[in-house]
Amino acid sequence: ELCIGGAGVARGYLNRPELTAERFIASPFVDGDRLYRTGDLARYLPDGNLEFLGRNDEQVKIRGFRIEPGEIAARLCEHAWLREAVVVARQDRAGDKHLVAYVVCAPEAGSDDDDGGGLAGALRAHLGARLPDYMVPSAFVRLAALPLTPNGKLDRKALPAPADDAYARRSYEAPRGAVETALAQIWAELLGVERVGRHDHFFELGGHSLLAVQLSSRLSRAVGVELPLSTLFANPVLSDLAASIVEVLSRSGTQDLPAIAAVSRDEPLVLSFAQQRLWFLAQLDEGSTNYHIPLALRLRGELDRSAWQRSLDRLFARHEALRSVFVAPEGKPWVEVLPPDAGLPMVEHDLRDRPDAEAALLDLCHEEARTPFDLARGPLIRGRLIRMPDEEHVFLLTQHHIVSDGWSMGVLVRELRQLYRAFEAGQDDPLPPLAIQYPDYAAWQRQWLSGERLQKQAQYWRDTLSGAPARLVLPTDHARPAQQSFAGASVPIVIDADLTRGLKRLSRQHGTTLFMTVLAAWAAVLSRLSGQDDLVIGVPSANRGRREIEELIGFFVNTLALRLDLSGEPSVSQLLEQTRRTALAAQEHQDLPFEQVVEIVQPPRALDHTPLFQVMLAWQNNAVGSFDLAGLSVEAAGEGYDQVKVDLELSLGECGEVIAGTFGYASALFDEATIERQRGYLLALLRAMVADAGQPVGRIELLPAAERAYLLEELNRTAA
Repeated sequence: ELCIGGAGVARGYLNRPELTAERFIASPFVDGDRLYRTGDLARYLPDGNLEFLGRNDEQVKIRGFRIEPGEIAARLCEHAWLREAVVVARQDRAGDKHLVAYVVCAPEAGSDDDDGGGLAGALRAHLGARLPDYMVPSAFVRLAALPLTPNGKLDRKALPAPADDAYARRSYEAPRGAVETALAQIWAELLGVERVGRHDHFFELGGHSLLAVQLSSRLSRAVGVELPLSTLFANPVLSDLAASIVEVLSRSGTQDLPAIAAVSRDEPLVLSFAQQRLWFLAQLDEGSTNYHIPLALRLRGELDRSAWQRSLDRLFARHEALRSVFVAPEGKPWVEVLPPDAGLPMVEHDLRDRPDAEAALLDLCHEEARTPFDLARGPLIRGRLIRMPDEEHVFLLTQHHIVSDGWSMGVLVRELRQLYRAFEAGQDDPLPPLAIQYPDYAAWQRQWLSGERLQKQAQYWRDTLSGAPARLVLPTDHARPAQQSFAGASVPIVIDADLTRGLKRLSRQHGTTLFMTVLAAWAAVLSRLSGQDDLVIGVPSANRGRREIEELIGFFVNTLALRLDLSGEPSVSQLLEQTRRTALAAQEHQDLPFEQVVEIVQPPRALDHTPLFQVMLAWQNNAVGSFDLAGLSVEAAGEGYDQVKVDLELSLGECGEVIAGTFGYASALFDEATIERQRGYLLALLRAMVADAGQPVGRIELLPAAERAYLLEELNRTAA
């Protein structure tokens, strides 16, 4: 923001103390001086000039991102077809905000006799090469001229609402036939678009691998066919995918999957396979905090603490998973469910008068993360509300993994927002009732995953992991302890905007997702570091394919062991194709719990490392970001959590225009400097992959020049 200082700055606004306090601020450069905040946004150019970007009072927030519409309009006007452009945020019928661009074209753009798809697609591609995805408008409206007020300013109220054909997609043609129509309805619901045509592309409309899994589940319910994920990746255009479905139906007919039904609560409730394994591990180390899921939210503004507590209590009552405890009167575990009126326990702390409030907050975060749960008594979820100076709170929420997972955290935060908005406004609970609960899923899983289906999945993993190396032997800074230590640390990792755009292009060219592309790169780095061509990487899978369980809180996540072969000097393109096939095949066999995969494969066991794999890559599609909530500004904060479950754990996801996350490591094995070097190797390899997909992966130079010179020259230098 541009600020003005010096003798010309006025004393303030006459009789408007609030506006004076907002606009006239103390100068951080000269004691006693003041600056005037203009509200104009600008940035420095390389030549020292300032480029005007618009007003900050036009700033909008969409999907957690703060966006300057003026910057988008400026980029649009760089296109040869445009003379003028303005970008605004509009609400749709569901109340969600979308960016809409209104453009005035130059004569060379041609007429607008067509449906606008060509213009919208061209402008979307233009912006996509210059701005992050979240800054590309959802719709483009062509106008003869921008509407103006009598004073010559833009008349925003006169801007028309966009029609369906204003959306940036391929030229619209209505779906044909029952299968295309059903498929279009599913796409529209999953992708959040109002209209889907037969030429639309699943991934261009915002689809990704997790949504592809959900699509597969919904197809099985809608048209009675189980479609492999590889079919969707091979046929991402709606009409092509529909043709594949028709072909499968003509060969085999419909295949109705059994529904998940509610079970009696009069009988003992069984654990899911994942819960049973985690319960067993907890018995071996009753004081362990290795399986805690922490969340920290920083709340700025006036918090209605009564509405907050009521919202938490309603969540606790709504989800039986959160009220589950695990008892074993005769050595065999069963689930018992606490009464819904028990309430979610929350402790309050007041740090407003503490001069060291931030340090005290960090201590509370560590204390919270390291306090164990009692699985037999529960509750296995708890909160702390910490009052900070300047009308700010920090909310800590800790859950045991046996009742929750990463996807569940997204469900919890989404429902917490809806409940708090309603209760703060004096309204009733707005959430629809749940048809089933997690114990129903656990009972269904044990019945469904049996017989031929179990044998088929078991055989896949037996064949895939037969003869896999028991360990990935990476060079470490410290000797591996006799028993695995879960003490860990992490370093941040950011893949910058230019490289992220390059990776997206590379992924589109090879039919991979960003996750698959980064997985291939990290496998190549690990292969170089270990000297092994055959390696296994663990990948969490949400395991939420069935629609009935999408809105449940519970322990659904499964871990897939992806085995990659880098022998024979594959090129970048060849490695991407292999990684794509491996990831899709694993997704199609994701139902068998990791615990059973371990029992089937029977890898060598040792106390000093995890079985099958010692490194993981997690791709975050449901990360909790920032949002506004009834007078509050809410954002995720650091949790002060310092544990890892494997030797190396790379956690990444799209964050605006970049890919960002953390590189976690076992501090008993590695020093921070080593992990920072490995981070550099990964970034170097990603850049090389984007530059030339035809080169052999094994010949890509990973070392920076200084490190290479040190290794080749300094260490080899001998005294004359």
